[in-house]
Amino acid sequence: MLKKIEGRASFGGVQEVWTHGSETLHCEMKFAIYLPPQIAKASCPVLYFLSGLTCNEQNFITKAGAQRYASEHGVVLVVPDTSPRGRDVPDDPAYDLGQGASFYLNATQAPWSTHFKMYDYLTAELPSLIEKNFSVSKVRGICGHSMGGHGALVIALTNADVYHSVSALSPIVAPMSVPWGQKAFAAYLGENQDTWRAWDACELVRLSRTQMPILIDQGSADEFLDSQLQPELFVAACNASARPLTLNMRVGYDHSYYFIASFIGDHIAHHARAFNA
Repeated sequence: MLKKIEGRASFGGVQEVWTHGSETLHCEMKFAIYLPPQIAKASCPVLYFLSGLTCNEQNFITKAGAQRYASEHGVVLVVPDTSPRGRDVPDDPAYDLGQGASFYLNATQAPWSTHFKMYDYLTAELPSLIEKNFSVSKVRGICGHSMGGHGALVIALTNADVYHSVSALSPIVAPMSVPWGQKAFAAYLGENQDTWRAWDACELVRLSRTQMPILIDQGSADEFLDSQLQPELFVAACNASARPLTLNMRVGYDHSYYFIASFIGDHIAHHARAFNA
């Protein structure tokens, strides 16, 4: 059952946070939703935003300043938590595994496989819940930051018939090749790296037939740029597959919400253009 736990006026609309029991994740989940003023007169398209490691729904809605742009363009923003949570949900002492670090995939290995089905939750259960309970259209876009950028790219590339647009800020584009992804994939998916390919954007872009334009912003001063992000690998994969990609290297910007807040307006405008095309 849906239960509203927060509601605040913002830029003519309202920023809400809801809880519900998830059948997919077998736990209580939270999601934030921004309802722009236009929704009072007509259904609006939805932009899903996936946050990064250690975050929950609060980081984006309190730090990114996205409500201003969503209000201008008449876009609903849906921000889920980054993982299942609760006393009965497995966790790990490290920040980059377990609660807060789902990597937006469907885990197949114990002890994660019962709860960590974030891909199914985000592509089926949550959109269905949103469309049944709010005045939204079936027009969807997806965006994310860091681990969430990885999730956004994977979900868009594997569901190109459902999502009208995709973008990412400092995404993990090649998780099979970097420490964050290797650790998570080994834990959630097992040691057989052939199974990892289904969750790696560089691998998927070579297989996808979609010509959906991809927008990525990346800070040049990002402390994780060389070790964990490596956007040049995704550029090479897109070029090899003739996939449309815009990569903006933002000089002097790091991995923080100062970076996200600086360019989230460009990303919402990117999605709004696709929604209205």
